[in-house]
Amino acid sequence: MDPKSNFSTSRERKTNPLVWCAAIICTVLTVAVIIAGIVTFIGYLVIHPMVPYVSVIDAHLDHMQLDYAGILEIQVTILIRAKNGNEKAHASFSDSRYSLGLNGEVVAQLVAPPFDVGKNSSLDFNYVVPSSPIPLGPEQAEDVDVGLKKDLIIFDLKGGTRVRWRIGGHLGSVRFLCHLDCQLHFHPLNGTYIPSRCSSKAK
Repeated sequence: MDPKSNFSTSRERKTNPLVWCAAIICTVLTVAVIIAGIVTFIGYLVIHPMVPYVSVIDAHLDHMQLDYAGILEIQVTILIRAKNGNEKAHASFSDSRYSLGLNGEVVAQLVAPPFDVGKNSSLDFNYVVPSSPIPLGPEQAEDVDVGLKKDLIIFDLKGGTRVRWRIGGHLGSVRFLCHLDCQLHFHPLNGTYIPSRCSSKAK
């Protein structure tokens, strides 16, 4: 028998106390994260928060004129509603900015200052959008002229607003971007808006 196989030592290797402390701290942090996740999930199920959204609810083409030199003048009124369907949380809206385009040309910017919407409430913004005289190229002017003759003008509305709202009293806040990307149809002869879906709310 190999005499080395019976060899033993009375000195045992001990774990460094710092390693034990680190392991305990990591365990406590892991448990705390798990508990926080469970509490947040249960709170979400109980409160069932609804994502605020923005939508176009009405509009009117107040003025539209294209002269022989291809200079376009317009004025559009657009009513955008910010809706907060949460019964237990206020919502804060900021960086509200939208661009109104026609045939690929941005003709106006719609901007709103930061604002709050109360619990289960809404707030309407009536944007009156006049534009400076816009020189159009020959093709753009022709497209607008065709639309006027057909009594159908289509604008592109793109942009969005940032929303923040709290989930419960102590469950933290949620940030979200409400984005609009839709077309607004008008009858230029009388300026009426042809209603169509234009909302950041999921279908």
